[in-house]
Amino acid sequence: MADRNRRSILTELAEGERTVGELTQLLPITQPAVSQHLKVLKNVGLVDDRAEGTRRIYRLNEAGISALRDQLDTFWRRTMSGFEDLMKEEE
Repeated sequence: MADRNRRSILTELAEGERTVGELTQLLPITQPAVSQHLKVLKNVGLVDDRAEGTRRIYRLNEAGISALRDQLDTFWRRTMSGFEDLMKEEE
């Protein structure tokens, strides 16, 4: 998620299904770059695709996004717990 283009693709897909061509029109990167980012996002389970004729339609994988959210929530809780412990030590 460190790559801003991947975050942008996820943001666009959160609005609805898109083809590579549609994403390319919305983003400041080339079609091959969009395809490469989609491949990575699909491999990690954040994006799904389906065939529609000769086109591929991409959408968010809700299970993958939910798992990512759970992981981020875990990191956040640990960070906040560590901060709370640090504040107690300074009292």
